[in-house]
Amino acid sequence: MAIKGVLFDFSGTLFRIEPVTSWLRAALDETGVSVGEDAFQRYARELDAAGALPGGSVPDRIPEALADLWSTRDQDARRHRDAYVGLARRVELPDPRLYDVLYERHKTPTAWRPYPDAAEVLGELRRRGAGVAVVSNIGWDPRPVFRAHGLDGFVDAYVLSYRHGVQKPDARLFRAGCEALGQDPRDVLMVGDDRHADGGAARLGCAVHFVDHLPVEERPAGLRPVLGLVDV
Repeated sequence: MAIKGVLFDFSGTLFRIEPVTSWLRAALDETGVSVGEDAFQRYARELDAAGALPGGSVPDRIPEALADLWSTRDQDARRHRDAYVGLARRVELPDPRLYDVLYERHKTPTAWRPYPDAAEVLGELRRRGAGVAVVSNIGWDPRPVFRAHGLDGFVDAYVLSYRHGVQKPDARLFRAGCEALGQDPRDVLMVGDDRHADGGAARLGCAVHFVDHLPVEERPAGLRPVLGLVDV
């Protein structure tokens, strides 16, 4: 089978969110709130355990009051915000402004780093003539992140769950990605880090390749095997 198009997940696949410590530090700096080192480390640990940073750790538990919101958080921008701010509010932070500031921080380009081989792999796919779409479970538009890091020019289409009202593994999202590239699903490869969510592409007939959701320093070449699967 000749792969003619590639669908990529965003978080944990092409980009990685910053550590919870730098996320929290940025929010404290923006609000002018000062805390001691012991308190800072405690807040960071508690936010991490709560799963309050989108793209970061999975919550240690989902409060019953947030269960429905959490399960459908990527279907709507408001639900996404409410779910993550709700998780952050499990932690008693020193200033109530911090909850909204933390959420807004994670949407900024400086909060994200591309994996070291992302530009190389996307550039080579462009050279080979393979179409590329980003198919993401997300509650906001990541295109400014791609532009800020010089990767937007390699992406032909963005298929974002909050704009379609469905989230992976729903096959409709992958179908929209294939249609955006003008390709039959059987000629498309899905690349992601979540075997449940991204694996849904297989139901359409897409080939699927998984990468490990790791810090950028620990995954310098995790995307390069994709090039061995794409020969157009």
